[in-house]
Amino acid sequence: MATIEQIKKLRDETGISVSACKKALEKSGGDIEKAILVLRKEGEKIAEKKAERALKAGIIESYVHATKQIGVLVEARSETDFVAKNKEFQAFVHDIAMHIAAFNPADVSEMLKQQYVKNSEVTIADYIKQAIQKFGENIEICNFIRFSIS
Repeated sequence: MATIEQIKKLRDETGISVSACKKALEKSGGDIEKAILVLRKEGEKIAEKKAERALKAGIIESYVHATKQIGVLVEARSETDFVAKNKEFQAFVHDIAMHIAAFNPADVSEMLKQQYVKNSEVTIADYIKQAIQKFGENIEICNFIRFSIS
């Protein structure tokens, strides 16, 4: 059985619901690393189920590098305004914009294959699947533009 401390640690690391963290820890015999893998697999299943849902809301997020030499605008879609207005969703999209500034992908499909700038153990596609699991809605990065002075 998973302890409260283990559940809290896994939740803090992933941002995924307490009940999902508890189930993952039970499946993994209390091993946090294995539980993270269980959550990733579950996230993929959840993302597949939600992929066909209509994206009727979303945000446009910006990121300007500290040097003021690189800037990014990202269009991210969600199913509802409830998620679009969520500060954690906005932070997620901001992180995507920062990734684009750092890695300069040619387009969305190339970006999805790249290792995430803040965690090289996952791709951007994996990071989006984690967000879908966390927010409980279909999410898509639709478009972006990157500006640079060089």
